[in-house]
Amino acid sequence: MGLLDFFKKGKEEPAKGTGPVVGTQKVSQAPGHPEHGFFSPSDKQQITDTSANQDVYTVQSGDSLSKIAKKHYGNANAWTKIYDANKDKIGDNPDLIRPGQRFVIPRDK
Repeated sequence: MGLLDFFKKGKEEPAKGTGPVVGTQKVSQAPGHPEHGFFSPSDKQQITDTSANQDVYTVQSGDSLSKIAKKHYGNANAWTKIYDANKDKIGDNPDLIRPGQRFVIPRDK
């Protein structure tokens, strides 16, 4: 047996199956109950409508209300506008905001 004999092809045969294929049903709709839709009730609470007088901002890591105010208003001291508009989401301590929270940013008139 030569050194390259292992490269020689043997008799080609079709691949042998292991029996009937299971789990290949076509899914025609998204998983979950069809009446519930894609978003859960808690997801729907996080969605905020934007209007002509407000924007929506998603908190990033390292953000503070004053940084967000500086970015949107050009004045870090305007953080109270954002806090007042989002007190229900932020709570009693304006220093405790978390990445992923979505805040309404009132536009200056």
